Amino acid sequence: MSGGVAYAFNGQHFAAPAELDITAAANTLTAPLSVIVQVTKRCDFDCTFCSETLQLPDPTLDQLDTIRQNLTGTGRVFLSGGEPLMRKDFGEVVDIFHGHHIVAVPTNATHAADHARNIAGKIAYANVGLEGPRAAFRRVRGDYDRTMTGVRVLQEAGIPLALSAVVYRSTLSVLPYTVQIGDVLDATKVKLILPLRKGNALNLADHEFITTGEADAVFARLRDLRTQMQWSPALRLTAWTPQNEGHMIVVEPNGVARAWPVYDAPDLWEPLGNALEEPIADIWARYRFKENHVSKYVGRSIHALAQGV
Repeated sequence: MSGGVAYAFNGQHFAAPAELDITAAANTLTAPLSVIVQVTKRCDFDCTFCSETLQLPDPTLDQLDTIRQNLTGTGRVFLSGGEPLMRKDFGEVVDIFHGHHIVAVPTNATHAADHARNIAGKIAYANVGLEGPRAAFRRVRGDYDRTMTGVRVLQEAGIPLALSAVVYRSTLSVLPYTVQIGDVLDATKVKLILPLRKGNALNLADHEFITTGEADAVFARLRDLRTQMQWSPALRLTAWTPQNEGHMIVVEPNGVARAWPVYDAPDLWEPLGNALEEPIADIWARYRFKENHVSKYVGRSIHALAQGV
């Protein structure tokens, strides 16, 4: 990568020298470090925090190939959803991007048996959403047993795992169990994210949203427990501060590229262009959150602990 930033851990993390000048790095880059491509909006879960409640037709393989060509210069692509593994042709989707980008797949793993063998060795890792033990998972996300069955299929195929959990006030007590599960599964990282008020999350009670100060305290407790328990996954916690606004670039199934989350924008989206019609360099040129993008992905604006014990 350019701008003093490089991919590490097979694309799961970004490495940058401590003295990296974020502004200079952002101005040096001609494309984003990472882009999320929604290959479907469909999902077989109805997570209580889900922001992707508006449906769009799936892009065709030809459209995805056009998007892939227009993403030249971007090192890592998340093939996301919805639930991306619901596409029966998901193996072909991976083939389009494999060899051109580091590919990662966020998934609930319920359709892992349909695709694991075909995508093994082609994706850097699968990021499985997991809000802790069975009771918490069922309340927040869906069918714990289907997901854990899929997790075992991914493991048997040799696909590296990472976990992500959306943090509610009512799930704070289960976070140590979430990290413990990650440790047992040999997950490379456990990523904790605060919900945003969009989609299904508009129905969450106000008390479920913790403050950034509380998030700081949560991470400090987990850091201490991690040392005590010798958990190995890397830990990440992202709170929605001004430094993290708009840091993600998301390409929807119709090619529309948006910055996310933009706090004062309708539905938290800020349109940037269309990846079916123009190269990512043009979209990047008009993107106003370059510094936030770089800062977040190199771990400057989030809580982060590296993998290890």
